[in-house]
Amino acid sequence: MTTQIALTFIFLIAFILLLTFNELVYRRLGMKGEITRKFAHFTATLSTITFPYLFDDHWYVLVLAVIFFILLFVSRNYTYLKSIHDIKRISVGSYMLPVAIYVTFLIAFKLEERLLFILPMLVLAICDPIAGILGINLQQYNHRIKIFRWKLQKTWLGSLSFLISCFTISIIALFFYYEVFDLKTFWLALVISITGTVAEMISWKGIDNLIIPLSIVGVLILWL
Repeated sequence: MTTQIALTFIFLIAFILLLTFNELVYRRLGMKGEITRKFAHFTATLSTITFPYLFDDHWYVLVLAVIFFILLFVSRNYTYLKSIHDIKRISVGSYMLPVAIYVTFLIAFKLEERLLFILPMLVLAICDPIAGILGINLQQYNHRIKIFRWKLQKTWLGSLSFLISCFTISIIALFFYYEVFDLKTFWLALVISITGTVAEMISWKGIDNLIIPLSIVGVLILWL
């Protein structure tokens, strides 16, 4: 138990240092809030894939999630953490992230299957920032997706980059899980990437940080 508490404290300090570094980069180098926000999202989420190997109970992850949810939620109305909150659009994504991490970890912990946490976190850490950065910064020949008369907030380039990167990550993760590449691996990776892309497309105001991992968890539970 002492080791678990120590690990929780270490991650708490590490996340605080990450946010501090991110804030310094934002203020000193004058980087856009969208970029520093994505960097923090990528780094913090990617680091959590170690959780299934380090924590033997979900309560430690809950403590981390609650602390950072409160920190991110409260700081939105102050001058702190502008590197996270300085964006033009309305988004709850920053404080949905710790919720998504904990809920996904809880499901994986209860079902005793690490892949249920690791793969969704890899997709959330890598694919979502890629789609966001390309969708926002590459405007030429890039348009918002329109389905019949329904115009989505997402762009074709952003969603396509999400689909390709999600498929690639899924193939690699499933290969290590099954230790073989076959049609089952291919089709599962394809279903995961399509499901994740659709979840990202239809989400709004940052709620994709929660919808994406849960949709992938749902596919894995049904398939595995």
